[in-house]
Amino acid sequence: MRKVSLLIGIVSISLITAACSNAMDHEQMGHSNGNQNPKATENRLTFQTKNVTRVNQDDPILTAVETSQMVWPATDDGNRPNTVLLGLVGDWKVNMPAVKMVHHPNNGPLLYAQKDSIPTPTLQEIKRLSPKGSAQNQGIQVILVGDFSEKVRTTLEKEGFKVDQIKGKDPAVMAKEVDSYYAKASGNQYPSGVVIGSIDSPDYTLPAANWIAHMPEALLYVTKDAIPEATKQALQTRGNKANIYVLGPENVISPEVEKQLATYGKVTRISGKTPEENAITFAKFKDQATGFGWGVTKPGHGLTFVRTNQLDSAISSAPFAHLGKHAPMLVLSGSDLTPAMHEYLGSLQPKFQKEPTEGPYNHAFVIGTEKSIPFTVQGMIDQMLEIVSATGEDHGSHGNTKSESTPPENQAPTSPHSGH
Repeated sequence: MRKVSLLIGIVSISLITAACSNAMDHEQMGHSNGNQNPKATENRLTFQTKNVTRVNQDDPILTAVETSQMVWPATDDGNRPNTVLLGLVGDWKVNMPAVKMVHHPNNGPLLYAQKDSIPTPTLQEIKRLSPKGSAQNQGIQVILVGDFSEKVRTTLEKEGFKVDQIKGKDPAVMAKEVDSYYAKASGNQYPSGVVIGSIDSPDYTLPAANWIAHMPEALLYVTKDAIPEATKQALQTRGNKANIYVLGPENVISPEVEKQLATYGKVTRISGKTPEENAITFAKFKDQATGFGWGVTKPGHGLTFVRTNQLDSAISSAPFAHLGKHAPMLVLSGSDLTPAMHEYLGSLQPKFQKEPTEGPYNHAFVIGTEKSIPFTVQGMIDQMLEIVSATGEDHGSHGNTKSESTPPENQAPTSPHSGH
């Protein structure tokens, strides 16, 4: 009995020591020193910071427009989209698999409209973009995705745009239809890779949006305990040789569904127990055999941060994964960073050996106003993505280190960073 008590005591001391050590490491990394500046949010002229770009909108219609303007300047043919996607605002279950068509050959944003009308900012953005039309898809300039009325199509055609529509309401069926439409526009080629997401748990499925905007894989739906017939049909087009990636834990997509999916190909589950951890796991995942997955485990990448309670805005930000920084999506269930997110960002912090110009550099896109993601959180993300010295010294010291060769007498060192 005394041995058991002694063992418990040793274990308790070890755990306390480890916790203290972890807390110390956390502070040494510069992630938090507990001395926040309450005046930091006052009298600012910009929403941007050096390592973070904020899309300062909570209205999904405006979020989609601002994202479009950042990704497609449309100043000449080289940065104009081929095709604009138009989704029904509020219909996330249809819009999420639709961002697959953000990818080539369409190469265009997802914008939002209502069932019977197109908001002025959306219509103005389509006109500004002046989509070129997809050479692989009969010159189509705008694709309506969802249950739009004929009024919306007529409005666009009167403006001179060539319009097509993937019409429907059922999310699983629409995911299949998007998959088929994309394959037809890509020379009747179905990519073997497929992401399987929960139709009932968007917090866990959401990170798939950025991947399918980045690569040609499809997002298909299941429920926790069943595979819809439309999803089965889409998988069968791969000749039962699909590479199937189930996104989410077993309490979201059951082991029985995973077993049934194995009928259609090789199944790999990518999961985390919370939405944040699930997104992190997906961002880190890489299937070396197929090339599927971001594999973001080292510095030098883009990231997007979205709130899970703003699905439409999050989905419309998927083009940040298609062009520019090619950023995987990280999700925030609350308005702060969880310990898991702190740990992941800490693992991506770049460290230079001699000068910070060595790189690599990270960059993040924060989607939402400061009511959704506070400026204090943006500041923390910015700080954790900043390149730092591998020695632990600050930037000011790197220009004062001894050179391997001593400059001639009366000649100043040539480092351009001595005053950094």
